[in-house]
Amino acid sequence: MGKFNFIKTPIKDVYVIEPTVFGDNRGYFMETYQYEEFCAGGVDAVFVQDNQSKSKRGVLRGLHFQTENSQGKLVRVVSGEVFDVAVDLRRNSETFGKWYGVVLSAENKKQFYIPEGFAHGFVVLSGEAEFVYKCTRYYDPTHEAGLMWNDPDIGIEWPIPDDMEILLSEKDKVHQSFKEFKEKNTF
Repeated sequence: MGKFNFIKTPIKDVYVIEPTVFGDNRGYFMETYQYEEFCAGGVDAVFVQDNQSKSKRGVLRGLHFQTENSQGKLVRVVSGEVFDVAVDLRRNSETFGKWYGVVLSAENKKQFYIPEGFAHGFVVLSGEAEFVYKCTRYYDPTHEAGLMWNDPDIGIEWPIPDDMEILLSEKDKVHQSFKEFKEKNTF
Protein backbone atom coordinates (compact mmCIF):
# COMPACT_ATOMS: atom_id res chain seq x y z
CA MET A 1 0.00 0.00 0.00
CA GLY A 2 1.28 3.45 -0.92
CA LYS A 3 1.43 6.40 1.41
CA PHE A 4 -1.62 7.96 -0.26
CA ASN A 5 -4.88 6.87 -1.86
CA PHE A 6 -5.70 9.11 -4.84
CA ILE A 7 -9.45 9.16 -5.51
CA LYS A 8 -10.45 10.51 -8.90
CA THR A 9 -13.49 12.78 -8.95
CA PRO A 10 -15.95 13.31 -11.83
CA ILE A 11 -13.83 16.33 -12.83
CA LYS A 12 -10.58 15.49 -14.62
CA ASP A 13 -7.42 16.32 -12.63
CA VAL A 14 -9.29 16.96 -9.36
CA TYR A 15 -8.48 14.44 -6.61
CA VAL A 16 -9.49 13.63 -3.06
CA ILE A 17 -6.38 12.28 -1.36
CA GLU A 18 -6.40 10.03 1.68
CA PRO A 19 -3.05 9.79 3.48
CA THR A 20 -1.98 6.64 5.28
CA VAL A 21 -2.20 7.39 9.00
CA PHE A 22 -0.02 5.51 11.47
CA GLY A 23 -1.51 5.75 14.93
CA ASP A 24 -1.33 4.23 18.38
CA ASN A 25 -2.12 5.25 21.96
CA ARG A 26 0.42 8.09 21.70
CA GLY A 27 -1.19 9.79 18.70
CA TYR A 28 -0.58 9.54 14.97
CA PHE A 29 1.86 10.30 12.15
CA MET A 30 1.19 10.84 8.46
CA GLU A 31 2.89 12.36 5.46
CA THR A 32 0.81 15.07 3.86
CA TYR A 33 2.82 15.48 0.66
CA GLN A 34 5.59 13.64 -1.11
CA TYR A 35 6.41 14.70 -4.67
CA GLU A 36 7.17 11.26 -6.15
CA GLU A 37 4.10 9.67 -4.58
CA PHE A 38 1.89 12.48 -5.84
CA CYS A 39 3.30 12.21 -9.38
CA ALA A 40 2.67 8.46 -9.35
CA GLY A 41 -0.91 9.17 -8.19
CA GLY A 42 -1.59 11.63 -11.04
CA VAL A 43 -0.81 14.93 -9.32
CA ASP A 44 2.34 16.40 -10.88
CA ALA A 45 2.51 19.69 -9.01
CA VAL A 46 5.31 21.69 -7.46
CA PHE A 47 4.24 23.97 -4.62
CA VAL A 48 5.83 27.37 -3.94
CA GLN A 49 3.67 28.81 -1.15
CA ASP A 50 1.89 27.52 1.96
CA ASN A 51 -1.06 29.34 3.56
CA GLN A 52 -3.17 28.87 6.68
CA SER A 53 -6.44 30.44 7.78
CA LYS A 54 -8.70 30.15 10.79
CA SER A 55 -12.40 30.87 10.48
CA LYS A 56 -15.51 30.49 12.59
CA ARG A 57 -18.71 28.62 11.79
CA GLY A 58 -20.57 30.00 8.79
CA VAL A 59 -17.58 31.75 7.22
CA LEU A 60 -17.67 31.15 3.49
CA ARG A 61 -14.52 32.03 1.57
CA GLY A 62 -14.77 32.02 -2.20
CA LEU A 63 -15.19 31.30 -4.90
CA HIS A 64 -11.68 32.61 -5.61
CA PHE A 65 -9.33 32.33 -8.59
CA GLN A 66 -6.62 34.29 -10.38
CA THR A 67 -7.22 35.34 -14.00
CA GLU A 68 -3.48 35.06 -14.66
CA ASN A 69 -0.91 32.97 -12.80
CA SER A 70 -3.65 30.55 -11.83
CA GLN A 71 -2.91 28.57 -8.68
CA GLY A 72 -3.22 24.86 -8.14
CA LYS A 73 -3.98 24.08 -4.50
CA LEU A 74 -3.57 21.13 -2.16
CA VAL A 75 -5.93 21.83 0.75
CA ARG A 76 -6.66 20.18 4.09
CA VAL A 77 -8.15 20.95 7.49
CA VAL A 78 -6.06 20.58 10.66
CA SER A 79 -8.81 21.61 13.10
CA GLY A 80 -12.58 21.49 12.62
CA GLU A 81 -14.57 20.74 9.46
CA VAL A 82 -15.31 22.48 6.15
CA PHE A 83 -17.11 21.77 2.92
CA ASP A 84 -14.61 22.51 0.17
CA VAL A 85 -15.52 23.19 -3.48
CA ALA A 86 -13.72 23.40 -6.83
CA VAL A 87 -15.39 24.86 -9.95
CA ASP A 88 -13.88 24.06 -13.36
CA LEU A 89 -13.09 27.28 -15.28
CA ARG A 90 -11.09 25.63 -18.06
CA ARG A 91 -13.02 26.64 -21.18
CA ASN A 92 -11.93 23.61 -23.22
CA SER A 93 -12.82 21.14 -20.48
CA GLU A 94 -15.75 18.74 -20.77
CA THR A 95 -16.68 19.80 -17.23
CA PHE A 96 -16.42 23.59 -17.73
CA GLY A 97 -18.70 25.25 -15.15
CA LYS A 98 -19.16 22.05 -13.14
CA TRP A 99 -18.29 21.76 -9.47
CA TYR A 100 -17.18 19.10 -7.03
CA GLY A 101 -17.23 19.32 -3.25
CA VAL A 102 -15.90 17.29 -0.34
CA VAL A 103 -16.02 17.47 3.45
CA LEU A 104 -12.52 17.97 4.85
CA SER A 105 -11.94 17.62 8.56
CA ALA A 106 -9.24 17.11 11.15
CA GLU A 107 -10.89 13.78 11.82
CA ASN A 108 -11.02 12.36 8.27
CA LYS A 109 -7.62 13.89 7.32
CA LYS A 110 -8.60 13.98 3.63
CA GLN A 111 -6.90 16.38 1.29
CA PHE A 112 -8.29 17.95 -1.87
CA TYR A 113 -6.20 18.74 -4.93
CA ILE A 114 -7.55 21.52 -7.14
CA PRO A 115 -5.44 22.15 -10.25
CA GLU A 116 -4.80 25.45 -11.98
CA GLY A 117 -7.83 26.74 -13.85
CA PHE A 118 -10.40 26.37 -11.07
CA ALA A 119 -12.33 28.61 -8.70
CA HIS A 120 -12.10 27.48 -5.08
CA GLY A 121 -14.09 28.08 -1.93
CA PHE A 122 -15.15 26.58 1.36
CA VAL A 123 -17.66 27.01 4.18
CA VAL A 124 -16.88 26.23 7.82
CA LEU A 125 -19.29 23.65 9.26
CA SER A 126 -17.78 23.26 12.76
CA GLY A 127 -17.47 25.87 15.53
CA GLU A 128 -14.23 26.97 13.90
CA ALA A 129 -11.72 25.49 11.49
CA GLU A 130 -8.06 25.85 10.61
CA PHE A 131 -7.45 25.39 6.91
CA VAL A 132 -4.01 24.89 5.35
CA TYR A 133 -3.05 24.77 1.71
CA LYS A 134 -0.14 24.62 -0.66
CA CYS A 135 -0.16 26.65 -3.88
CA THR A 136 1.61 26.04 -7.19
CA ARG A 137 2.05 29.79 -7.83
CA TYR A 138 2.39 32.85 -5.68
CA TYR A 139 -0.66 34.88 -4.73
CA ASP A 140 -1.11 37.72 -7.23
CA PRO A 141 -3.56 40.35 -5.96
CA THR A 142 -3.52 42.20 -9.30
CA HIS A 143 -5.26 39.24 -10.96
CA GLU A 144 -7.53 38.01 -8.18
CA ALA A 145 -11.17 37.45 -9.05
CA GLY A 146 -14.16 35.50 -7.87
CA LEU A 147 -17.54 34.02 -8.63
CA MET A 148 -20.72 34.33 -6.59
CA TRP A 149 -20.78 31.48 -4.06
CA ASN A 150 -24.49 30.89 -4.66
CA ASP A 151 -24.63 31.38 -8.44
CA PRO A 152 -27.64 29.43 -9.75
CA ASP A 153 -25.86 28.63 -13.04
CA ILE A 154 -23.19 26.73 -11.11
CA GLY A 155 -25.67 25.29 -8.59
CA ILE A 156 -23.34 24.27 -5.77
CA GLU A 157 -25.21 22.23 -3.18
CA TRP A 158 -23.65 23.70 -0.04
CA PRO A 159 -24.57 21.61 3.05
CA ILE A 160 -25.63 24.66 5.04
CA PRO A 161 -27.90 23.99 8.04
CA ASP A 162 -30.98 26.22 8.36
CA ASP A 163 -29.62 27.80 11.55
CA MET A 164 -26.27 28.78 10.00
CA GLU A 165 -25.62 32.41 9.13
CA ILE A 166 -23.30 32.75 6.12
CA LEU A 167 -20.48 35.22 6.81
CA LEU A 168 -18.81 36.74 3.73
CA SER A 169 -16.02 39.27 3.29
CA GLU A 170 -16.95 42.50 1.53
CA LYS A 171 -15.10 41.28 -1.59
CA ASP A 172 -16.92 37.95 -1.59
CA LYS A 173 -20.29 39.73 -1.43
CA VAL A 174 -19.76 41.36 -4.84
CA HIS A 175 -18.21 38.65 -7.00
CA GLN A 176 -19.35 38.27 -10.59
CA SER A 177 -21.84 35.72 -11.80
CA PHE A 178 -20.75 32.74 -13.86
CA LYS A 179 -22.58 34.28 -16.84
CA GLU A 180 -20.53 37.49 -16.48
CA PHE A 181 -17.35 35.45 -16.19
CA LYS A 182 -18.12 33.58 -19.44
CA GLU A 183 -18.85 36.83 -21.27
CA LYS A 184 -15.71 38.73 -20.34
CA ASN A 185 -12.93 36.27 -19.51
CA THR A 186 -10.74 34.18 -21.73
CA PHE A 187 -9.29 32.35 -18.72
